[in-house]
Amino acid sequence: MARKSSRDRMKNEINAGSMADIAFLLLIFFLVTTQIVEDKGITVKLPPWSEEEVDPTQLKTRNVFSVLVNADNQLLVRKEPAELNDLRERAKEFIMNPKRREDLSEKPTKAIISLKNDRGTNYETYLQVYNELKGAYDELWEEEAQRKYNRPYSDAMPRHMKKEIKGRIPMVLSEAEPTTFGEEQ
Repeated sequence: MARKSSRDRMKNEINAGSMADIAFLLLIFFLVTTQIVEDKGITVKLPPWSEEEVDPTQLKTRNVFSVLVNADNQLLVRKEPAELNDLRERAKEFIMNPKRREDLSEKPTKAIISLKNDRGTNYETYLQVYNELKGAYDELWEEEAQRKYNRPYSDAMPRHMKKEIKGRIPMVLSEAEPTTFGEEQ
């Protein structure tokens, strides 16, 4: 029998056989417990695709609330300069037309809001304008829910009630193709 020297006994070795198993378990743990955050963006429901030819219906300019945001982030509402602070109230008045004015929409079901921006428009400004227009509909739905059902328009409201309110005041927000930088029409 050969004698073992002190050098042979002092060899340090780490058994790495279970290291792969530990790394695999850690990988699975992190994959299972990690939450992936998705950007929501603007939730807009697009109309279904159709192969049918579009009927070129002429819209009455009375029923179109056109909003243009230029490259300098300025608003033009129905061909007149406007401020962002007034946009929500003007949109609500246009949609509902409480005084039955001839220059506003005939009724809420015929009201169309057309949003057009310039490619040079600041994204933050675009979102503020979009939020104001969407907020106008949200407030109108809330007012209608209070008036008709004496309750808030919320997630707790039954689906059929929400559907009836949206049938009376449908959200028709049309986004036109942006114009090239600095070109306003």
